[in-house]
Amino acid sequence: MKKSLSLFALPAVLAAAALPAQAEVPLANRAITQAEVLAAQTGWCKALLDIGAAHASGGQAAAKALAEKVIDTAYGYQMSPVLFKPTLTVAPQTFRTTKAGALAYFVGGDPAFPKDEGFALKGWTRCEVSNSAIFIAGDSASTQGNVSFTGKDGKVTTVDKTWTYVKDDAGRLRIVVHHSSLPYAPR
Repeated sequence: MKKSLSLFALPAVLAAAALPAQAEVPLANRAITQAEVLAAQTGWCKALLDIGAAHASGGQAAAKALAEKVIDTAYGYQMSPVLFKPTLTVAPQTFRTTKAGALAYFVGGDPAFPKDEGFALKGWTRCEVSNSAIFIAGDSASTQGNVSFTGKDGKVTTVDKTWTYVKDDAGRLRIVVHHSSLPYAPR
């Protein structure tokens, strides 16, 4: 068996040896790592708290300016619609496939989204992600688990969260799916 394997490998080795050396060429590798996913989740939590802090120190305008930067950096709205279903939304504006819808959800103040009060402005003091699982398939990664938010009063609100990430042309992770809901509570 060993002889037959080496006979099959010999033509490939000879062919490779006969090829001229190739100069290094650009390589597009969009593979996502677990470390990148965890860093993106930690960054999302930090950004949420930072938006709240900007609101506390500089008001609505400061919170909105920071939230716009966060959305531009963390989400893939410049690539395509984002499949964003926030926790505290109601029909007919349950889904936020545009940047304007996401911004209204996080900081409120948009008359086109009159029921949004600004999720990031609720005075959260802590945000923690607890993944149930992470699924990485080359150039995309999905996570599912819980995110817990601690309020100023110490009360913890936990939501079920699913995120899907892809890399943009610059190699930065972008959220393209964000689903959040309160855990099921039987009546």
